[in-house]
Amino acid sequence: MADEEKSPDATPASSQSTEVAEHHKAYWKANIRLVLILLVVWFLFGCVFSILMVDKLNQVTFGGFKLGFWISQQGTILVFIGLIFIYAFLLQKLDRKHGVEDEGHDELPEDH
Repeated sequence: MADEEKSPDATPASSQSTEVAEHHKAYWKANIRLVLILLVVWFLFGCVFSILMVDKLNQVTFGGFKLGFWISQQGTILVFIGLIFIYAFLLQKLDRKHGVEDEGHDELPEDH
């Protein structure tokens, strides 16, 4: 067998797979960090503000209603919906940063 010349940019397959694995780890580490931050915000509104601190928050009025009542009835729902949109926006940004964004050209296979 003849010796094959390697280009200076060529990297061994194991090096490429290690690089991909590290890139994958970095992506998921950032994704999990984002999810944890958003879950903390959700926990604060869902449990701490609307259950544990309701008496202190009820001393303040918001739109004619006690703030603790408003947060527990409407605020947590609005925060949750907002967190969904924030997660979608930040995940798209993270996908672009790591080069794994969805092209939007998914097609269903044709069954003929």
